[in-house]
Amino acid sequence: MKTIRLLYPDYVSGGLDTYYFGANLMAHILPENENQPLIRVNILPPAGGERAVTDGIYGKEEVLHGIQDAMRKIEAEDPDRIITIGGNCIVSQASFDYLHGKYEDVGIIWIDAHPDVSTTEDGYPNAHAMVLGSLLGYGDAALTDLMRYPKFRPEEILYVGLQELHDYQKKFLDDQNVNYKIQTEEFVSDQDIRAFAGRFKHILVHFDVDVLDEKFFHSTYFANPELVGDGSGGEKMTIEKLSEVLRTIQDCSDIAGFTIAEYLPFDEYRLHKMFSEIKILTD
Repeated sequence: MKTIRLLYPDYVSGGLDTYYFGANLMAHILPENENQPLIRVNILPPAGGERAVTDGIYGKEEVLHGIQDAMRKIEAEDPDRIITIGGNCIVSQASFDYLHGKYEDVGIIWIDAHPDVSTTEDGYPNAHAMVLGSLLGYGDAALTDLMRYPKFRPEEILYVGLQELHDYQKKFLDDQNVNYKIQTEEFVSDQDIRAFAGRFKHILVHFDVDVLDEKFFHSTYFANPELVGDGSGGEKMTIEKLSEVLRTIQDCSDIAGFTIAEYLPFDEYRLHKMFSEIKILTD
């Protein structure tokens, strides 16, 4: 069985250069495994400057180029399993689409504070908030039309950690009959996870770091009070609870795809930028 690690440091879809740095750092944080080759998606490093919003998507051309390059790299490798190292949430589109083509009986467990089903009509132009809507076949045509394999069905999605929704997000989920639970008071249970995973031969896991409580884990979007995203804020999940959720999933299912997204090590990035101005390190 062939497993690849797909390093996909997309930052444009989330509008923050730190995503690029965070993805590359995450590639070093993961346990080393010589049996899992690291495949790099061609994302140019941040060079400053703003992108235009085209057809409701910020940096649309670069976003689409990243997805297309990821698709080409994945198809060339023909893996059985994919560990996707983001970058922001858009990185799940190419790998989850590919795995849905390889395996028919597939469910998605989306560990995230936010639903990621926004559309270009909702007024938030960063494509990282649109990815699950795209995988369901109801995203912007520029994103959804890139998919080569069947779209996911609403009953193939389980949210873990979902927080309060904007009205347009709630309307989308209700209109498409996605079963969801707002988890501000308690998370979905281990029993719920096992019941969902038991319906499928394969599970794809999307882990967005912003599901973690920013008071205890600071490398997450909402640890930066200056930022306002497409959601009500971060989650209240601890590392210990996340570990329990992930162990439950792996104990009861075959994980064919695993995405790590939205890792934002703000302090480490500030150090990196400071050191980049020290001549002894750069000459």
